[in-house]
Amino acid sequence: MATPPLFLEYEDVLLRPEQRLAHGLNVEQIRDFLMELAAALVPVEVHFQLRPQTADPGDEMVLEAAVNGHAHALVTHNIRHFTPAAHRFRLPVLTPQQALKELRR
Repeated sequence: MATPPLFLEYEDVLLRPEQRLAHGLNVEQIRDFLMELAAALVPVEVHFQLRPQTADPGDEMVLEAAVNGHAHALVTHNIRHFTPAAHRFRLPVLTPQQALKELRR
């Protein structure tokens, strides 16, 4: 799930030169990926903003998407930044590895 601003952030990050060097995709491949991602994502409307909740202002739109989208969990490698804020909303924070284990149950 993603809000429009969060999706635009994904696009911005993927198109950065340093990220393009890391993932090795050209602009056309990134655009194709983003089109597929957009088709698979559940759109989330932000009915209320929660800011500020996290230590990193860049994390706010991720938390807002999870809370407004009634997510079952917030999946991230950034456990330290999200856990205190997510706890306020009774939203579990899982690493990708933990989330995959949960899905296999």
